[in-house]
Amino acid sequence: MTPLHRNRMKRGALRRKARDISVVLVVLVCATVVIWTWDTTPTSTFLPPESHFLKLETEEEVKRVPTALNTETKDSYSSATPLVNKEETKEVKREVAIREDETTKTTHIKETHSDPERTEQFVAKKDDVSTSTARIPNKACNYAKGKWVVDNHHRPLYSGSHCKQWLASMWACRLMQRTDFAFERLRWQPKDCSMEEFEGSKFLKRMQNKTLAFVGDSLGRQQFQSMMCMITGGKERPDVLDVGPEFGFITPEGGGRPNGWAYRFPETNTTVLYHWSSTLCDIQPLNISDPLTEHAMHLDRPPAFLRQYLHKISVLVMNTGHHWNRGKLNGNRWVMHLNGVPNANKKLAALGNAKNFTIHSTVGWVSSQLPRHPGLKAFYRSLSPRHFVGGEWNTGGSCNNTTPMSIGKEVLQEESSDYSAGHAVKGTGVKLLDITALSHIRDEGHISRFSLSASKGVQDCLHWCLPGVPDTWNEILFAMI
Repeated sequence: MTPLHRNRMKRGALRRKARDISVVLVVLVCATVVIWTWDTTPTSTFLPPESHFLKLETEEEVKRVPTALNTETKDSYSSATPLVNKEETKEVKREVAIREDETTKTTHIKETHSDPERTEQFVAKKDDVSTSTARIPNKACNYAKGKWVVDNHHRPLYSGSHCKQWLASMWACRLMQRTDFAFERLRWQPKDCSMEEFEGSKFLKRMQNKTLAFVGDSLGRQQFQSMMCMITGGKERPDVLDVGPEFGFITPEGGGRPNGWAYRFPETNTTVLYHWSSTLCDIQPLNISDPLTEHAMHLDRPPAFLRQYLHKISVLVMNTGHHWNRGKLNGNRWVMHLNGVPNANKKLAALGNAKNFTIHSTVGWVSSQLPRHPGLKAFYRSLSPRHFVGGEWNTGGSCNNTTPMSIGKEVLQEESSDYSAGHAVKGTGVKLLDITALSHIRDEGHISRFSLSASKGVQDCLHWCLPGVPDTWNEILFAMI
């Protein structure tokens, strides 16, 4: 081999080594850049922009919506039990304290923008019944969690224009000038569990030889009338017996309204009744001979009706709430009493404290009676929300919305929005019928400006159109009994 050839081979080998070294240096530099970038932003550097992703489900955001239902806070509520003597009274007075600097309880509502019904025209097509993911039967179902869905096949459960035997005309919106009735087509669908479909015949069979009693205010009366319409399907039932006198329901002289109604279905001997008790405590006139007398409002005594007729009741549903205001107390000349004498405790005189003390007291008393009545099932129904906007009922408040804000929202909270109700039943044998949050997102279901009896400019944003939201309260009750 000549010297020239040897030199050429050496130069070629050097060039190959130089090229190899260059490749190694490039690899090392790239690796260094990659490692540094990963430490800074691990994944986003190598992923495409978010706008390029294929979204199989639209994103959801969770909003916390103030309930505007209760102005009291957790510390407003007494955990006191019914009073027995003055020593217990002192203890109760110490427990009933209010902190006005606390924030109000909120309702956890998930707003799902992917809901196809979230439009102005929210009524489904003829064959469209909204469904959710797999619904698993569960005896421990929390019926308060879920969402409203459109159901054109099974709603309404009865006719608001035909259920005249049981439904007061002042709550039958089909008999008013209201023209939009899409609110009748919504059904409550619990989350992750099924709710038994209501049938009048199944209800009567389940309640054979039993009595269902609603005891409470006008919202309790709405639930009672709703139940009567649901059982009968809104049809005339001349065979149903009026058994009001058996429970002391007698029309007073002068044609006034009785303090309750009771009806019996003869085929199963099932009785359904309602007793008016707006504050859920015992109220007695101080002077029975004086028509203008003041009335003792015994915060620590259950209604006399319950003390007298509890042994005849199989399922009891209690409620109170909206009559606890100064206008009602002063207008009815109610004077708070405790241990049989006028209340002298300033903290308990605060209406929020008085109301919550009474709820605890009556719920506690009913719970104490359960061992004596082993077949009795007792429920306390949580507060039905009001939806006045821009004022109160007598100051221009309104609820003109006709498109439900419930479409596209889910109630997901574990505890009731009505803290007083939830706290009162804890540790007792009384169950909570929690309807507050699910009713809160149904502002379009009120009687609103269509009331037949209201003065001009006055709207009813407290009571509900029937058929309507109270039907769902009864569906949940049916599932729970």
